[in-house]
Amino acid sequence: MNFKSKISNLRFPRPVLREWDGTLTSELVRTPGRFGLGQLPAAHQPDAVTGSICGFCSTGCNLTLHLRKGNAVNLTPDPHYPVNLGMACPKGWEALTPLDAPDRGTTPLRHSGGIMQPISWPEALMEFTTRMQAVQTTYGTHAAAFLSTGQITSEEMAFLGTLAKFGMGILHGDGNTRQCMATAVTAYKQSFGFDAPPFTYADFEESDVLVFIGANPCIAHPIMWQRVMRNRRQPEIVVIDPRRTETACAATLHLPVRPKSDLTLFYGLAHEAFCRGAVDHASVSSYAHGLEDYAAFTRSFTRERVLAETGLESADYERLVTLITTGKRVSLWWTMGVNQSHQATRTAQAIINLALITGNIGKPGTGANSITGQCNAMGSRLFSNTTNLLGGHDFTNPNHRAKIATILDIDPSRIPDQNSLAYDQILEAVEDGRIRALWIIATNPAHSWIHQNRFHALREKLNFLVVQDMYPTTETARMADLYLPAAGWGEKEGTFINSERRIGVIRQVRRPPGQALSDFRIFRALADAWGCGSMFARWTSPEAVFQMLKACTTGQPCDITGIRDYNHIEEEGGIQWPFPQEQTRVPSPLPERRLFEDRRFYHPDGKARILFDPPTPVPESPDEDFPFWLLTGRGSSSQWHTGSRTEKSAILRKLHPSDPIVEIHPADVAKIGVEDAEWVRIESRRGAAKARVSITPTIPPRHVFLAMHDHQVNRLTVWAVDPHSRQPAYKCGAVRLSPIRQRIERVLSGQV
Repeated sequence: MNFKSKISNLRFPRPVLREWDGTLTSELVRTPGRFGLGQLPAAHQPDAVTGSICGFCSTGCNLTLHLRKGNAVNLTPDPHYPVNLGMACPKGWEALTPLDAPDRGTTPLRHSGGIMQPISWPEALMEFTTRMQAVQTTYGTHAAAFLSTGQITSEEMAFLGTLAKFGMGILHGDGNTRQCMATAVTAYKQSFGFDAPPFTYADFEESDVLVFIGANPCIAHPIMWQRVMRNRRQPEIVVIDPRRTETACAATLHLPVRPKSDLTLFYGLAHEAFCRGAVDHASVSSYAHGLEDYAAFTRSFTRERVLAETGLESADYERLVTLITTGKRVSLWWTMGVNQSHQATRTAQAIINLALITGNIGKPGTGANSITGQCNAMGSRLFSNTTNLLGGHDFTNPNHRAKIATILDIDPSRIPDQNSLAYDQILEAVEDGRIRALWIIATNPAHSWIHQNRFHALREKLNFLVVQDMYPTTETARMADLYLPAAGWGEKEGTFINSERRIGVIRQVRRPPGQALSDFRIFRALADAWGCGSMFARWTSPEAVFQMLKACTTGQPCDITGIRDYNHIEEEGGIQWPFPQEQTRVPSPLPERRLFEDRRFYHPDGKARILFDPPTPVPESPDEDFPFWLLTGRGSSSQWHTGSRTEKSAILRKLHPSDPIVEIHPADVAKIGVEDAEWVRIESRRGAAKARVSITPTIPPRHVFLAMHDHQVNRLTVWAVDPHSRQPAYKCGAVRLSPIRQRIERVLSGQV
């Protein structure tokens, strides 16, 4: 019997740490351990091991956690899980470290006398209930809102959205997935009829041509990039990005387009496909509407126009056209460089259109594929009960409301018949006084939201701000009237859904510190304190909620009624949706499935929609006063979002610069009058930041790049959103730079 065969037959005890009324007990549950470690030397043998999906990005790697006396003491990447195949990025290796941070929240805190004072949970629940209800009584039920996250489990998201909307009468709630994935959601819904990323990670390995648009997987999704490196077809790798990113350095072709000119580029590629006979009109018309209108629309996107608007070289453009129109298996991958734009939805749909018209959909190594951001942004998209009703249903559809009410055993009248305001609209409602109370869960908008100074000014408009987080030290938590200490990944159970629609289980392997509770338990306690606890009598555990969420997906494109329970998910190495009742086992030998193999989409007539609009001007362009384009993005594979977790690890801190870095092209150095590593001031029309100069030819002239993880960066960004997805446009704006030493000299001389 070989090593892998031994693994599949081993059974490991899995500790399940249960919370109840503030106390914790431990019990061992024996379940099949298909993806664990083998026998270690006796001296190093852990008491037990268990598997858990990583809680950072959307890749969905499985980690084997080594336990002593019921607590995780170390971890290793799972060698047989079909996502990461034994690999982990630096964040995954350090996933346990943030749980031990000295600034963990261990007790509720109330702002009193200018400082945050510890209070008991009964006091915190009373504070939340009385003040939130007072706002609703004084200003109306809809004067309270919540902002959720892509970082908690699907079961917790569902509990939050159901409690807030059906129990507390809070109509407006959105998630921080609005900042990363709203564009992909909207584009897929409009084009395919449902939010349905069609790919599987096997497509990284099976493409002849891989095109990455506004995506830098070398840094942002390293394990996905490793899957690309496993491709044995000697693929062409194309990167479309203004910067020569780490991924672009490894590509066979880099196209440094001007910021936000990618929509023009993809309309031009479609025009070339039509002209070169790469479109089978009869075939495409059988599965997509709008083909001939699109052919007519794209005629104006001639080679001359595309080169003029994108700034590309003719030879590079010709090479890309040839790859797209002659490639057998072309896959198109995008992420934040597309999603975070003023015309993001139509850009994503131009990518989808190109896959549709060239037949690169539903086959191995193809697809218009959005790479998700957060660990459970996909779970948020289906189950957060914010932008759509549970299970991908529609709040405005009475039949959908009746279905969900029956499954949850609640009065249908408690389900809103209208959609929530989006994230930016909620904040604008705070600004104009319509919303007076805000509940923020597991996100840090005081750092991450656009035009940060404008966001900070909103605090004074709120009567009551509640922040529920692992740490009371985030920029947002420090602004709160009430802080609720939450458990983190590794301290609770539930499910995540990754970029390829794979559902995975996270396991509790640590006790939350002090009085911190899982978000699930906090929602349970708040339901009872609010007086609507009876509505949630069946919401006894995450797995009980998972069974209800399964029922909510019945008959939907995301139907998962064939999944038995958490153990079933683990036995199969994660399960991709759809997995309906009639599907009892994941196909062998590879548990990887893509959508649209039959070219049937989710609109009622089964056809996709080819959608398009003319490009629109960027919200702000460089000018004489602010002569540089500002680009933002991931800084390194060791950083994550606002750094509230990754900065707790000394190892991860060593893997990225200790100071904020601004990348500048050598041709611009003399104009600014700076040297490498010198401090400069970066100013936009909204605010200022400072960073050290890094002189590099990987940034184009008249552009600068800042990593999004530094708290200063969103002082600079523009408050602008895509009209369809309401996603913010983080990726371009106008700035100017000046040496800090020159500013000091001017201050000393009285000029400033």
